[in-house]
Amino acid sequence: MFFNFVPIYLDRQFLLSKYEIGLILGAFGFFMAITHIPAGRLADRVGRKPLLIIAWVLGLISTLVMGVSQVLPLFLIGLLGYGLTAFVSSPLASYATAARGKWPVGTVLSLTTATFGMGMALGPVTGGWIGDHYGMRMSFLVAAGVFVFSNLFIFFIKSQPIDHHDPDSPPPSLRSNRSFMVLLGVLALAIFSMYLAQPLTPNFLEGVRGLSLSQTGLIFTAGALGNSLMAIAFSRANPRRGFLFAQVLVALFAMLIWKGTSLPIFALGYFLLGGFRAGRPMAMAEARELVHESQMGLTYGFMETVSAVVFILTPPIAGLLFELDPAITYPVSIGLIAISIIVGFIFLPRKVDIVHA
Repeated sequence: MFFNFVPIYLDRQFLLSKYEIGLILGAFGFFMAITHIPAGRLADRVGRKPLLIIAWVLGLISTLVMGVSQVLPLFLIGLLGYGLTAFVSSPLASYATAARGKWPVGTVLSLTTATFGMGMALGPVTGGWIGDHYGMRMSFLVAAGVFVFSNLFIFFIKSQPIDHHDPDSPPPSLRSNRSFMVLLGVLALAIFSMYLAQPLTPNFLEGVRGLSLSQTGLIFTAGALGNSLMAIAFSRANPRRGFLFAQVLVALFAMLIWKGTSLPIFALGYFLLGGFRAGRPMAMAEARELVHESQMGLTYGFMETVSAVVFILTPPIAGLLFELDPAITYPVSIGLIAISIIVGFIFLPRKVDIVHA
């Protein structure tokens, strides 16, 4: 309901420059980055459910703070607190992986992403409508109300047993796992290439293309539907091929936003941007086959940290490029994605040896 509109809100409410907005989004990425590895390790050692509950409660508090704040410092406390909730990613992924039964890892993670996208489908259009009619602050407050009900549900999920390895034959550390470290490098390049065009696209659509908040909300809703449907479509895909094809879809998004001139074209671009989220479970499925089950939370934590570090570095770069030319990020992103696909084709493992529990 509110997250896609944060760059616009910072512009309108606090009169920040695009570069300043980029710095704030980079700080948001930093707060995401510092949580993933500790959360992944804790999930492996103390269980996943407690971390999920903490994340949900923090999300409620942070959203409420953003909604009631009228000065920038207080709003940033709420925003950066919301960034800390990103630590939920690795416990949530490991929770779903452990609960998958006989499903392939890629399938269960893709369907988790798909249901997340379904939940997002009505959020942006609703938040845009609220912003146009009652002010953008109201969308934060309404979202906080929805968060109350979400918290009630998460308290009733089942706990899971903690996985252990044989103490006499421990698995190699992740840093010594060469295949996994190569995968992290490929992932970093891919995420940077795909994310570069995204942070300030809301500002591009509003300020350059002249769209209203309601129109922008419709586009974000198309993106949420794309997230969901792409994840479902990728759920049975070969992880390696799926990860590479996801990057092609994001390149098409950048092309359509760059060259498009109408609302349906922009909506199609955001729909194809669903490849960005669909690629994540493909990479995680690749990684799961390279590590021991007792390292699952930490593995996902490493991957989420790589993503978050990229989210720190990319928005300020996007802001600088936007100040030079609002459209230049799109061809730059397309070129980098082309390089990333080639690198991934060469270095991603074609067949991996499963590390059994």
